[in-house]
Amino acid sequence: MENVVPPQITTELTQILSNLVLGDNEIRSNAEKAVNERLEQTPELYLLALTQFATAADTEMRSFSLVLLRRLLFRSPVNQRLSLYDQLSAHALSTLERLLLHSLSHEPSVVVRRKAVDTVCDLANNAMSRGRPWHALQAQSFSMAESNDALARESAFRVFAGCPNLIMDLQTETVLAVLEKGLQDPQSVEVRHAALRASVSFLSATEHNQLAQVMSLMYPMLNTLPYLSHSQLPSFLSTLTPLASSHPQLFAPHLHNLLKFLPGLIIPSSDPGPTPTVARPNPAGGSSFVFPPPSADEKGKSPATGDLSADDEEAEEVRKAALEFMLSLSEARPSMVRRVDGWTTAIVRGCLASMGEIPEEETTIWLEADPAEDPTDDTYPHVYEQSLDRLACALGGKAVLPPAFSDIPGMLASHDWRMRHAGLMAIAAIAEGTAKVMQNELGRIVDLVTPMFADPHPRVRYAACQCIGQLCTDLEEVIQEQYHQQLLNVLIHTLEAPEPRVHAHAAAALINFCEGVERDILLPYLDPIVERLLKLLNPGASGEGKQPKRYVQEQAITTLAMVADASEATFAKHYSAIMPLLLNVLQNANTPEYRKLRVKAMECAGLIAIAVGRDVFRPDSAQFIELLMRIQNSPPDPSDTMLGHYLIATWAKVCQAMGPEFEPYLPVVMPPLLIAASAKADVSVYDEDESAEEKDGWETISMDGRQVGIKTSAIEEKCQAFETLVIYCSTLGPRFAPYLSQSLELVLPSLRFFFHEGVREASAMLVPMLLHCGKLSNTLTHQMVSASFSQLVNCIGIENDVSFLASLYKCFSDSLRVVGGPTALPQEIQDGVIEATKRQLQALADRRKSRANLPANDIRDDKEELMLLEEMEDFALEDMGKMLHAFDANHPLLVAISSVRELGLHLGQWDSSEEGGHEG
Repeated sequence: MENVVPPQITTELTQILSNLVLGDNEIRSNAEKAVNERLEQTPELYLLALTQFATAADTEMRSFSLVLLRRLLFRSPVNQRLSLYDQLSAHALSTLERLLLHSLSHEPSVVVRRKAVDTVCDLANNAMSRGRPWHALQAQSFSMAESNDALARESAFRVFAGCPNLIMDLQTETVLAVLEKGLQDPQSVEVRHAALRASVSFLSATEHNQLAQVMSLMYPMLNTLPYLSHSQLPSFLSTLTPLASSHPQLFAPHLHNLLKFLPGLIIPSSDPGPTPTVARPNPAGGSSFVFPPPSADEKGKSPATGDLSADDEEAEEVRKAALEFMLSLSEARPSMVRRVDGWTTAIVRGCLASMGEIPEEETTIWLEADPAEDPTDDTYPHVYEQSLDRLACALGGKAVLPPAFSDIPGMLASHDWRMRHAGLMAIAAIAEGTAKVMQNELGRIVDLVTPMFADPHPRVRYAACQCIGQLCTDLEEVIQEQYHQQLLNVLIHTLEAPEPRVHAHAAAALINFCEGVERDILLPYLDPIVERLLKLLNPGASGEGKQPKRYVQEQAITTLAMVADASEATFAKHYSAIMPLLLNVLQNANTPEYRKLRVKAMECAGLIAIAVGRDVFRPDSAQFIELLMRIQNSPPDPSDTMLGHYLIATWAKVCQAMGPEFEPYLPVVMPPLLIAASAKADVSVYDEDESAEEKDGWETISMDGRQVGIKTSAIEEKCQAFETLVIYCSTLGPRFAPYLSQSLELVLPSLRFFFHEGVREASAMLVPMLLHCGKLSNTLTHQMVSASFSQLVNCIGIENDVSFLASLYKCFSDSLRVVGGPTALPQEIQDGVIEATKRQLQALADRRKSRANLPANDIRDDKEELMLLEEMEDFALEDMGKMLHAFDANHPLLVAISSVRELGLHLGQWDSSEEGGHEG
């Protein structure tokens, strides 16, 4: 192509771009500065030069130019509101588009061509959002889809996938014909995959009421699957999976045929079937997806010979992709797949078989490893356990328990320890989702599991601990009340198992047991539990002389804390044996390897202090607090990420234990707590083709084509700080008054801290507590009252989360009681909350009317989700009513609340023969 910029610009930019890809930080930094300067001074010239590079430079530089162009085009330079794209003249835009279209159609490198597609799609989508459709791209893409060149066809369908707007407004028949032809491309798997991606984008963008007109596209889409090789299947299945999640109804007519195909991928058969050829990738053709496909003999053709076996890694990838596809459909539309006989059984059996794939030779490594740094964790089949959990939570107990327990008893009786291990872990995995139905068979399950604590293999005994611990969590209170004797007998005995991994996990399972046990049930077992835990913590005291593993000590301390919490004051008889050990740890465990032990000792001492009460704790309180202050004032270690969290939590426990006697220590604990509560959300935004750095304490989400990193660790610390403020304020009452003003200044804006629900909920609890503190201490001002209620009215008026809306109304009502009722409020506040309530009632009524107009099938399929939503709305209506009642027992809006409540679907009265989700 002709040059569109002067040669000297090309030469200069060549040098700048070359420097940008160098490893020298200083050279690269100077090159970045040069790029920014040129773009600020003459953006058109350098953007066109960069685009020209995409057509004329060497391969590496063409690729880099396209990536850089995509990153820069819609970036706003410093001190400028408009993006570079928006600063370009019409002529420059036309030239830039012409150059990119040339790159799209003539680029010889597959990798660079795909970069060109990405840049073209980004440009087209952003231009479309600005009301500037790119008609030339549409025409060229359709022309390329008919090309004899496979790379051109692939690029065309990639463009359709990345920019579905190009085909959304065209004749449906035309679009379907183009996509179907691509899905049946006789020469290239890559073209068929690109066409599949385009088809998924097209269906995802189609309006719900128009899906019936395009459903026929599903046949050729699914018909791409049966003839793929093992190496090709995962990418195709992964492309279909998002559509299964967003539009599961499209797959309903094909479930039976999919069921003939997918189970063989989850448990690969020894006979992989016929091999497709390049010339005949889809010989079935036709308008329906069928499996198995016709054999070569039936078609009168001989398939090309080749290696029919896939290696283990390929088979594993296929299995995971097929499983994820089936699970996504199951989670998106549980009632739909429940009606397909064999669907649930196939997934359950695939997971159970795969869960037994643990390398035999790793047992010795596993026994010696610290659980936090276990190298065998990388080869453990976690994905299949998680898949069983997801399936159980989606489909419930009636669907999942029968196929699971048709196999699990046989697995527990297997001669292979790995199958016994898998059977126990499977029970643990499905417990959460099947809990309600599992309760009916709990005795039989306990009888199946408890004998496994005598298994000769340590990993099976470990799995038995895991299973019981999970059952204690998911069937909390029920299993503890009915089967405490059987469970505690095996757990207490296993605390003396010879393997540290096993006895530590038995101690961990005791925590789960204690979280749901009544105090009176635990008391008869308290002495043998504490005796054995102390032996794990300090075996030298019993004359054994063995040096315990540190992770065992950490676990023993954690379990002692939970046992103390559950047994309450009765734990006092063990206080003198345990507290000196904990204080000794805090005194001496100062080196980095003892960090976790130290914070666990802090936590345990705090919980024991609460359990035994201030009179028992008082003699040690001064030493404990002195140690905490020494730890808090020690030089900060940036690599110790646990200490801050545990310090704040332990100070809160000491406050709960000491009650009013804690007041003198507020000046010690409040400054760091207020700093933590003041933390802002730390957010980083990355361009789509930038790799967001994986860092501990960060979470990355996709938003508007960009990756957004949120520092969740800081937000969690902020939430903990607010929850601790609740403890201090509620425990100390008027004694908290010196920090009333500072706390209110933090709490009121945090009612709208949307990054963490816990911060908002804690703030809603704190407002009436702080007002009450001010009232009792005579430090409450009119300004505080006015600011608090004004913020509450504002928040109520705009809140869209009905769950938190209920919390806001409760906060308002509780605060109203503190200040003396509605008459204590200015008239504008009273009028404001009534107007905000009218708006919320109208919004709730509109939502319920809209749901009432949903098709019956949609209501049935989304029943569990809708029931939960209406339950939350009812809570909000209830709290709204309580607030209105405080204004006037006969307030006219109370009638409106009743009317909105009646608009509900009342799904609890529907036929509940199909149960799912967490209903068991």
